[in-house]
Amino acid sequence: MDPARLTAVIHDALPDLRRIRHDIHAHPELAYQEHRTAGVVTRELDALKAQGMKYVAGLAGGTGVVAWLPATGPGAEAAKEAVGLRADMDALPIVEQTGVPYASTTPGVMHACGHDGHTTVLLGAARVLAQMEHRPSPVVFCFQPAEEGGGGGNRLCQDGAMSGAITGVKVGRMFGLHCWPELDLGVVGTRPGPLLASTDEIRVTIKGVQSHGAYPHYSRDTIVTAAQCISLLQTVVSRNVDPLQACVVTIGKIEGGTATNIIPERTSFIGTIRALTPEVRALARERVRTICEQTAAAMGCTAEVELNEGYPVTFNDPALTERFMAVARGALGAERVQTLANPVMGGEDFSYYGKHAPAVFFCLGMKPKERATYPTVHQPDFDFNDDALPVGVEMFCRLAVSGA
Repeated sequence: MDPARLTAVIHDALPDLRRIRHDIHAHPELAYQEHRTAGVVTRELDALKAQGMKYVAGLAGGTGVVAWLPATGPGAEAAKEAVGLRADMDALPIVEQTGVPYASTTPGVMHACGHDGHTTVLLGAARVLAQMEHRPSPVVFCFQPAEEGGGGGNRLCQDGAMSGAITGVKVGRMFGLHCWPELDLGVVGTRPGPLLASTDEIRVTIKGVQSHGAYPHYSRDTIVTAAQCISLLQTVVSRNVDPLQACVVTIGKIEGGTATNIIPERTSFIGTIRALTPEVRALARERVRTICEQTAAAMGCTAEVELNEGYPVTFNDPALTERFMAVARGALGAERVQTLANPVMGGEDFSYYGKHAPAVFFCLGMKPKERATYPTVHQPDFDFNDDALPVGVEMFCRLAVSGA
């Protein structure tokens, strides 16, 4: 499909895509509850069956959908691997404050991270690619649940989305996108290597001896011990990690005690570890455990330390990133393509796809140029910018047909 025709097809689809996006936005669903959203996806895919679209629903715990189109045109028979495209579908437990006409109708749940837009972009790409007479590679569309902490991407991979167990063809390269309020509308950006951090969870319970607050010498004070642990955990980054490496150790909640005059038997706290390399990740995990256990022992208490493994580092394959940049510059112009200077310490379960094939995750600009700022993700006033839909659709389509 020549560029002018591609632009025209995307333009014709935009009113429908906006309607779909607004409908998904108005009916947000939390992780592994995306039944209605999956229904919207399968309804749209059903309309493409005459063009060769196939899909399997009910994956990754029940709400994931994997669809695929065969290669067509010259050389189609020789295509051995597919191009994969991914979107996440889940929402967040946030009370919406956008004031838009299509605001959430589900109390306390909203699409504050743009997954309604991601899903719509992928549906738009599926619609456009189904109309192409020449697709040099098969295309696999992954509509996944539970990115927001549920690891839906990992479960979709386990179900065979990448291996070919579902589609009959292995995914050889994978692309995903995320709305990015810090980038101007019409701009895309990414970087080779680590783009987003690993995300491990800290859960610590300090156990000691309870006593009256007036008789602290009878206690083994768990609140003081927890405070010592939390303070010392800040030295993991400042004194254990190479200053030229990135790491975060954040404690987000502490809980203990029942009254002003009781030293409690138990105090707990939870937090997160973020890192950009496996080595720093392993170092931080070891230091968190050691500091908590040995500090508690020094205070006459014990520490039960639980370190739950979260998402891996989201790593962009360098060679495929170069290919992405070339495709993006050809599609949008060099002035609308940015190489991001630094990774960010947020996490993404797109990282799991990169364990199975070279992968690139890229950022889709949201902020209109005339605005100084734009609400960022996970804020109650964030809304995916509909004007970014054609850019996302075009990028997915061009990446799907760009060749190896």
